[in-house]
This record gives sequence, structure tokens and C-alpha cells, in this order.
Amino acid sequence: MTIVETATAIRDPRDFLDPEVWDRQIRLLIRDHPWDTKMAERCFGQAVAYLITAMEKYSQHLGLGCGPLIDIAVHGFILDTVNYREFCHRHFGAFLEHTPEIEFKYDGSVMKTAHVIDNNGFGVDWPLWERDGAKCTPCYPGSDCH
Repeated sequence: MTIVETATAIRDPRDFLDPEVWDRQIRLLIRDHPWDTKMAERCFGQAVAYLITAMEKYSQHLGLGCGPLIDIAVHGFILDTVNYREFCHRHFGAFLEHTPEIEFKYDGSVMKTAHVIDNNGFGVDWPLWERDGAKCTPCYPGSDCH
């Protein structure tokens, strides 16, 4: 008897954006933060995986939230409103709201979110998530935004 293993393809965050938009976001992150291309791509890739997961898990009340490092890339994308709005409409059918909390919450939701992203088929850059995993997330608790 032969056991056949099936490989599950890992979803690539680049597949969710036009290459020009991806490159623009990387250049903006490098412009605005002391990051090289590699760090910008790592963080933005995780931001896209997070946003797509938030869209696909919307209304499940999972309390998703990334830590401050990934949030830099999320906010950078949101500030590029034309591209962010188009991204939301293409993948969500509407604008995905962002409601940051004033106080950071220290409830384990950062690492929980990383596991949800992982279970949603994306590769997780664990060192980026673990950096803030025990710290906090600035996302509003109980909201369906991100």
C-alpha cells in the first residue's frame, strides 16, 4: 500500500495585488521607515496576508489584530487610499474599515491572529509576529474591522 501525500500550496500575498501596486508599497515603506527592501517585503507580505484573512473571516468575530510592526505596513497601505480602496473592493466587495484602539491590548490576540493566517493558507513569517506576540495589538476589541 502506498501513502500519497498531497502538498498544500501556500497562498502568496503578491497574488492579491498588481505588481505595480506591490512595488509602490515597498518603495513607500522604504521611504518612510529605516527598512531595506527585504524587510519591507516581509512586513508588507504579512500585512496583505492579514488583510485578506480579515476579509475572508469577516463577521466571525475572531478579534484579529496584528502587532505594531506589521501594523506599520497595514497603515502604509491604508494611506495609499486609491490602491487600498481598490484592493478592498476587489477582494471584499466593500471598504474594509480600520478602527484602531486607543489602548493596546495584551491578550494574546497577535499570536492567535498569526495562527488564523497560517490556517488560512498563508505562510507566516513567525519572527515578525513573535516580536510583538506577547506585547499587544492596537485593534479595537470585538470589532469586525482590522
